[in-house]
Amino acid sequence: MGFYAHWIFPRLMDWVLGTRRVQERRREALAPVYGSVLEIGFGTGLNLPHYPGAVTWLTALDPEPLLPKRVARRTSEASIPVELVHCSAEVLPFEAGRFDCVVSTWTLCTIPDVGAALREVRRVLKSDGKLVFLEHGRSDDVRIAKWQDRFNPLERLIACGCNLNRPIDVLIDQAGLKIARLERFLMPGVPRIGGEMYQGTAVLSGESRG
Repeated sequence: MGFYAHWIFPRLMDWVLGTRRVQERRREALAPVYGSVLEIGFGTGLNLPHYPGAVTWLTALDPEPLLPKRVARRTSEASIPVELVHCSAEVLPFEAGRFDCVVSTWTLCTIPDVGAALREVRRVLKSDGKLVFLEHGRSDDVRIAKWQDRFNPLERLIACGCNLNRPIDVLIDQAGLKIARLERFLMPGVPRIGGEMYQGTAVLSGESRG
């Protein structure tokens, strides 16, 4: 990682995604999480204060150690045990059916092979497990979606691979997961090309894990 991606961008995202309004959405999104949890795209640990008491263990995965001092402080203050793992979500180093829940917040926009990552999520979930997600993505408004497509190359450059135009619900469905609940909304104070939100849960579709 370069200087910008390793030091500047993580601090910027920690600030942008740590606002009170965003934290309230995190708390709401994480309310149904329980048991042994895998969080993909752990980042700087902004979800940690919002995990409910039903969570017994958190495996926090990110390909790079971002702001390690800040992460160490947040994990030490967490009310649940946290295991940090640095690897890609496209190839998870866990056995099938290990986790009760997988959490993804503002992560599916950036993973290079998001389809592979979601198939891995499906593999490591227990048969009655769930994916809990809070993501930005492609607008249902055709005009906004066209602007997302236009600005996406610039977004990928300045936001370290983030994509504005991924249809999150479609990607989850294509990976063999079934969306159980989905809320679409606009994040207040954010331009529509980046503020089109997907929040919900998905479960195994009943097909083989592959």
